[in-house]
Amino acid sequence: MYHLGQDLPGNDVDDIEDLISADDVKPRERYENKKTVTVRAKKRAQIRLESQEEEDKPKPKIHESVIPGTQKVFVKTWGCAHNNSDSEYMAGQLAAYGYRLSGKEEADLWLLNSCTVKNPSEDTFRNEIKSGMQNGKYVVVAGCVPQGAPKSDYLNGLSVIGVQQIDRVVEVVEETLKGHSVQLLQNKKKVHGRRVAGAPLSLPKVRKNPLIEIISINSGCLNQCTYCKTKHARGDLASYPPEEVVERARQSFAEGCCEIWLTSEDTGAYGRDIGSSLPELLWKLVEVIPENCMLRVGMTNPPYILEHLEEVAKVMQHPRVYSFLHVPVQSGSDSVLGEMKREYCRQDFEHVVDFLRERVPGVTIATDIICGFPTETEDDFEETMTLCAKYRFPSLFINQFFPRPGTPAAKMERIPANLVKKRTKRLTDLFYSYEPYAERVGEIYTVLVTEVSHDKLHYVGHNKSYEQVLLPMRDNLLGTRVNVRITSASKFSMVGEILDEERDWTRCAKKLELPNVQVQTRSRERLIQRYLGIALVVGSLAFLIQLVVRLLYPLQ
Repeated sequence: MYHLGQDLPGNDVDDIEDLISADDVKPRERYENKKTVTVRAKKRAQIRLESQEEEDKPKPKIHESVIPGTQKVFVKTWGCAHNNSDSEYMAGQLAAYGYRLSGKEEADLWLLNSCTVKNPSEDTFRNEIKSGMQNGKYVVVAGCVPQGAPKSDYLNGLSVIGVQQIDRVVEVVEETLKGHSVQLLQNKKKVHGRRVAGAPLSLPKVRKNPLIEIISINSGCLNQCTYCKTKHARGDLASYPPEEVVERARQSFAEGCCEIWLTSEDTGAYGRDIGSSLPELLWKLVEVIPENCMLRVGMTNPPYILEHLEEVAKVMQHPRVYSFLHVPVQSGSDSVLGEMKREYCRQDFEHVVDFLRERVPGVTIATDIICGFPTETEDDFEETMTLCAKYRFPSLFINQFFPRPGTPAAKMERIPANLVKKRTKRLTDLFYSYEPYAERVGEIYTVLVTEVSHDKLHYVGHNKSYEQVLLPMRDNLLGTRVNVRITSASKFSMVGEILDEERDWTRCAKKLELPNVQVQTRSRERLIQRYLGIALVVGSLAFLIQLVVRLLYPLQ
């Protein structure tokens, strides 16, 4: 072991200035052939008087080494089910490595997973970054905002995890806690010439709801919608192989989940890049769904579900698949749909709704509307009103148009804000003018109870049509199927009374036995992680003891 002062090559330096000469290679010359490295010139320190407020602002503690289990991480998510799944994966990897998940106040580091669909969500995300830094927290950002606009001023100096790099979250968090800034925005390498959908589906997870598994079946889409910023972040369609999705579902049921949500930017487009299709995947999944568990199909755009309507209708009639589909129409005007580049017309959308309502008893169709798209005239909006009045959708997501930077629609001349608000109010008033569940009092349903209501006063069950039924918060009710009678109804849900005695409740969240090989593999992985952690702690203690001994008993 060498000590300072031994005769090593280069120890003949008389002064620190001798380390640098005029003939040395300059940093810029050294890196000019490395396009991914940016050389930042050091700014000369400016002499300035700081206010007392600036001096009192807490600064993050820089960790020279990071021992797993000694830091806490707060995870916050904006946006869709796909984003929520990504956050669960990142939380799972951090927890598996030894980091503790916590609330924002006690956390050392905030992991913020963003959504780029609307301006307000990005504004909230930006404010949360500012709040974290003002409170002396390390901040790592993820999701579609930094992926789609990585050069945004407010992201300067922050560590970034790209949407395809969530499997490297531990690495990024570790380096950030050491005071470094890491940016991982590149896509995964292609496999057999095809774009990879993202991180492996087999990664560990910490689920927000332990009864519900969210599976991203593909990333990106085939559309080029003129208002959409998500395309900039998620890119073109890339599907996971059916066998990987099925294995993830099987694993989730084995871990105690009783409901699977399939999610992506467009589930209807699934498989087109790998020679598969959504119906093919759904039939394979149905085979592994245990009795009393359920599957929910996520959002699909009209163009790519049209050719699969027959098979999708058959799958939705299966007792373990919810009769529910989210099909965003965005406008009832063909002219506006053309300007949006939605690649379908009103008649196509109506065909999807009519076909499914005819073939699938009690099916629930949810849809979205954008009010105030730049080219929308009064006549265009009236067509949207007549479409919504015709179908009286029980679930209707009404959004005002937001010009997202970098999209073609952002360059179009906008409609006056007061007119957009007026149209939004008219459509909202129409939506609230009907009660979809008013005639349901006295009806009897079998529901799967998996969630807690937003007001924390009820458990939430869903019937076959994925309609919400609020139930009393009785012990042991979560994760069961029960028969209920509807006693009252509101705009968005029904209230039910449980008809069964507790002994008759059907529990679906029963952990299944994994194959022996899988169990042994997981146990081995956990042991390796545990012993690595112990080795790190022991090694650190040994180093400290050696240091203390040398200080107390220096060599003579």
